[in-house]
Amino acid sequence: QVQLVESGGGLAQPGGSLRLSCAASGRTPFSSYPLGWFRQTPEKEREYLGTISGRGTTTYYNDFVKGRFTISRDNAKNTVYLQMNNLKPEDTAIYYCAAWIGEKWDFWGQGTQVTVSS
Repeated sequence: QVQLVESGGGLAQPGGSLRLSCAASGRTPFSSYPLGWFRQTPEKEREYLGTISGRGTTTYYNDFVKGRFTISRDNAKNTVYLQMNNLKPEDTAIYYCAAWIGEKWDFWGQGTQVTVSS
């Protein structure tokens, strides 16, 4: 079992930045599983943003966030981060982190709301 809790969402202006955090507990070691970030709006299906490997040495991103979003992790703090720069109104969504275990995204956080508006 993995428990994931996102934080750091809120209101940002277009062109601004936010850093989301996702704290994990339960399954150890934290470095044993990849983590990913997703987002969802009422109008769209859940979108995959990217993944970071267990040791944090490899990252993958969906094309539409490359260059703007960065995923990192601190295994000493059991936390993964999503740094979002140059935010756009279309980035408004609920953002989720998830743990890749058993060859699937098996555990999810509750989500954190990000609103980009002037």
